[in-house]
Amino acid sequence: MNQIQQHEQGHSEHNRADKPEAEPKPRSLSAEIWDWAKTIIIAFVIMMLLNLFVFNLSMVKGHSMQPTLYEKERLFIDKIVYDFKTPSRGEIVVLHDPSNGPDKKEFLVKRVIGTPGDTVEVKDHKLYVNGQLQVEPYTDVEIQDPDFGPIKLEKDHYFVMGDNRHAGASKDSRYFGSVTSKEIVGRAEFVFWPISQIKGL
Repeated sequence: MNQIQQHEQGHSEHNRADKPEAEPKPRSLSAEIWDWAKTIIIAFVIMMLLNLFVFNLSMVKGHSMQPTLYEKERLFIDKIVYDFKTPSRGEIVVLHDPSNGPDKKEFLVKRVIGTPGDTVEVKDHKLYVNGQLQVEPYTDVEIQDPDFGPIKLEKDHYFVMGDNRHAGASKDSRYFGSVTSKEIVGRAEFVFWPISQIKGL
């Protein structure tokens, strides 16, 4: 009996040893390409959704924000910050151009000068908010355009200006009036390109 069991066991082991193990089937080139394509498509969709709802990458066009920002610098725009707070004085924002005419642009980059309830005035080529002379270290010249105001801002209205105070250098709230929060796309957080100009705002 033991001999039969040993014989059967040996025969079984012999069969297992003789039977080759299955090797993984090589993937076809088309399968590899499809996997890569799916990964790229998913990444693209995620980036599009983030760009639509969370952040935006914007390029500075024009000279209205010099000396703070220069043409062709790239900005990182936070698009959700104002879902949790309102714009504050001094913040740099991207907004839809509310003006009309041949020089209308899709977006503008400006600095928030006045918030709801504030009174904004340019007197003797100097900026006053609520009667207080404003210290503006981000400018390099006094306001060369004509005096303006005073104007008191209504609820949900913001007064924006460019940092470039040379004559005619900035189309802003002195030209098209105050803007509402609906027109503000987001807050510019930092310059990310060119690398030599990386800085927070």
